[in-house]
Amino acid sequence: MIKEDSQVAISKLDASMLKKAFLAGAARLESQKERINELNVFPVPDGDTGTNMTLTAMSAVKAVNAVEDLTIENLAKAMSSGSLRGARGNSGVILSQLLRGFCKEITAHADNVTVSVLASAFNKAAETAYKAVMKPKEGTILTVAKGGADKAAELDGTTNDIAKFAGEVIAHMEKVLDSTPEMLPVLKEAGVVDSGGAGLLEVLKGAYDVLLGKIVPLADGNINTPAVSSGKSGITDDIETADIKFGYCTEFIIMSEKEFTEKDETDFKQYLEGLGDCIVVVADDDVVKVHVHTNDPGLAIQKALTYGQLTSMKIDNMREEHHERVIENATQKAREQKEAEKNTPQVSNEPRKKDGFIAVSAGAGLSEIFKGLGVDFVLEGGQTMNPSTDDILNAIDKVNADNIFILPNNKNIILAANQAKELTEDKNVIVIPSKTVPQGISAVINYIHDGDVADNTDKMTEGMKYTKSGEVTYAVRDTVIDGKNISQGNIMGIGDAGIISVCDSVDRAVLEMLEDLVDDKTGIITLYYGADVGENDANALSKKISEVYQDLDVELQFGGQPVYYYLLSVE
Repeated sequence: MIKEDSQVAISKLDASMLKKAFLAGAARLESQKERINELNVFPVPDGDTGTNMTLTAMSAVKAVNAVEDLTIENLAKAMSSGSLRGARGNSGVILSQLLRGFCKEITAHADNVTVSVLASAFNKAAETAYKAVMKPKEGTILTVAKGGADKAAELDGTTNDIAKFAGEVIAHMEKVLDSTPEMLPVLKEAGVVDSGGAGLLEVLKGAYDVLLGKIVPLADGNINTPAVSSGKSGITDDIETADIKFGYCTEFIIMSEKEFTEKDETDFKQYLEGLGDCIVVVADDDVVKVHVHTNDPGLAIQKALTYGQLTSMKIDNMREEHHERVIENATQKAREQKEAEKNTPQVSNEPRKKDGFIAVSAGAGLSEIFKGLGVDFVLEGGQTMNPSTDDILNAIDKVNADNIFILPNNKNIILAANQAKELTEDKNVIVIPSKTVPQGISAVINYIHDGDVADNTDKMTEGMKYTKSGEVTYAVRDTVIDGKNISQGNIMGIGDAGIISVCDSVDRAVLEMLEDLVDDKTGIITLYYGADVGENDANALSKKISEVYQDLDVELQFGGQPVYYYLLSVE
């Protein structure tokens, strides 16, 4: 990585170079996002690291490209604020905090950004990111960032050449990344390096190419979409079925009931980017043509219905499995979304109340459950798409209350919720660290209407401890975790502490999980069945569980969640 060509040494970084370096870094990250996604240890079909980091970076790119007065100060502010508001998932939040610390330091020395200033900026970046994580874990993106900071400090004073400095820092960070499996056994067992650290290196490598004078792509704020072939499902001949990450080719036309603005197009594309790839959104007056490859066609359809009526709908299963079921579920979810729209929360004109609630959830059934428990605003998202900090801030704006309790209901959303809390000035935001939907439901149930904020925070947090959670989904790739050999397509039962069951049957996975979760203190088992489970199948499984656990109450609820066949709550 050390610079070996005969370029003139760069001793000072100006605004133009900084902009190009950042845009090149974001572009390289975007081009490698699928490779980074594949490094994720858990083979679940969720909002992956590469995708979350890319969406975070692209939010910053849009802010950077909007800067008119090109100065170091203005660019740094755009990079920092854009990434903070657009941060998604833990990896995206940590990336935004790295940028925040880095930008703060170079802003303080904007007139003379030298190797010494950059060394300080690397240190400030790592320091800021570590502070943002409550329990920092080594062997992650934080370790890679700290390795870069340590090397930068070591090189400070040894060279004035920024490119040479950057090359040596990156080379050292690559060594640190390669060592992450030795720090985290789960990485070693799965045979991968840390995905967040790999993503961070892609950003730096793209920036480094600019310092070397290479002509490289610069990000424009949009996720690149591969060209769609003229074939039935948009699959090119050189892609094997086993390599398809998003299995359903979904196409439809929106007959917009109002003007489909440029902002609508941008927002809809960004939403689809969280669901899949090969995205095409082409608007012509009130007709909008949409194409996306996704594992969740129902979610794409639900969102499209908010813009108008749909026609020419077509869903093709590119894996040639369960075609009829997917179309049936997509249609069902579309109807449910249409009904749910009637109850979409709006900014209240009523007097401001004492306490309000925001819950993150995916699935019409789960959303209705939260609303029935008094939640003011249900933010669409979860394992399949982590909402950004900005999404959470917008939800906070819509809840007319002095105190707002946020239920992230996913461990990968808690950091973004905390970041939104820090950015909110006119309301008291309390993040209840719920990692699962059952924990979130338990927390709301434990809320006391006449209690003060501190007592309710304690009661809601304490109440979650008595709820054990389980999730049943499918594996998207082969791997080894917790000593379990997992093959693509296996059904996995995942508990609070990790993978409990790996088998070939959804029902079997549920029963094996319950064997692990139920104990002599258990009083009730609740199953929330997802969008890909028929009501008759869910009833049959519920009956079977009741026969096995005759002394316990067994409840069945429609959750409507994508990807996860069942969510389990054991209390």
